[in-house]
Amino acid sequence: MKNMSLSRVTTFAMISALAMLLLATPLSAQQNATPPTPSAPAAQQAPAVSQPPAAPPQQPAAAAPAAPLDAAATPADREGKLLKAATAELKELSPWSMFKSADVVVKAVMIGLAFASLVTWTIFIAKMIELTVVQRKVRSTLAKIADARSLAEAQFALGAKGSVLASFLAAAMREARLSAGISSDAGIKERAASSFSEIVRAEARRIRLGMGLLATIGATSPFVGLFGTVWGIMNSFIGISKSQTTNLAVVAPGIAEALLATAIGLVAAIPAVIIYNHFSRVTKGYMELVSRASGAAGRLLSRDLDRTHVSSHGGPHSRAAAE
Repeated sequence: MKNMSLSRVTTFAMISALAMLLLATPLSAQQNATPPTPSAPAAQQAPAVSQPPAAPPQQPAAAAPAAPLDAAATPADREGKLLKAATAELKELSPWSMFKSADVVVKAVMIGLAFASLVTWTIFIAKMIELTVVQRKVRSTLAKIADARSLAEAQFALGAKGSVLASFLAAAMREARLSAGISSDAGIKERAASSFSEIVRAEARRIRLGMGLLATIGATSPFVGLFGTVWGIMNSFIGISKSQTTNLAVVAPGIAEALLATAIGLVAAIPAVIIYNHFSRVTKGYMELVSRASGAAGRLLSRDLDRTHVSSHGGPHSRAAAE
């Protein structure tokens, strides 16, 4: 019995020892495995510490792809700068600023059209004053000789004031004096009418002075302005090709400068056409007054001729009756 109990104790002790060995083996494996774990961070830290010296050689490699990016971004940067400049210019966009920044040819066109507009308004003021004065003068002279019975009486009524009617009276009296001794009244009247026609034509030329210039300005100013516009737009397209952008904010100032030439051309042409048509009507009314003055002078000459014949025929009859 004792031997059996000893054998059991011995067997239990052996089993316990084996169990102890089995338990000790994983612990030793874990203890052997744990020391490399702190070495791993050390190995990682070592490259981390050694990375800064290796970084400078890698910087040129990183800078190499950055250069194409900058080159690729250059057109965008250029367009951005152009947009900023165009925006600043658009804020200050005015007729004067557009004129200052325009091309030399466009500036010359604008200055020429502005001068043409100044000439138009100068002619308008001068002709309005002239036509008003001469129309008033002819009407007053016609009223003064309305009751005159002869050329001499009409000249006395007018006095020394120069007018177109005075010219008609002077021409009639000159023709009557030069035709003294001629019995043909028709010839005298025909020659006087010829003198009257010359005076009418001269007065028409004088009163229409400046009208041809108005017609020229009204007819050519739009085309001159269009020439400036075409030239300015051509320069704008050249600028588009140079800037390599079609953004409206970039090309708008150049196109606006070009269109300004057309606007000035219309400003010069439209008033010139209107003023020309107005003066054509006023001049026609004045020439009708001149024709009335010519007719009045012709009637006075006819009366004088008739009186001359009556007195010449009445003289002998009166002498015969007296005998």
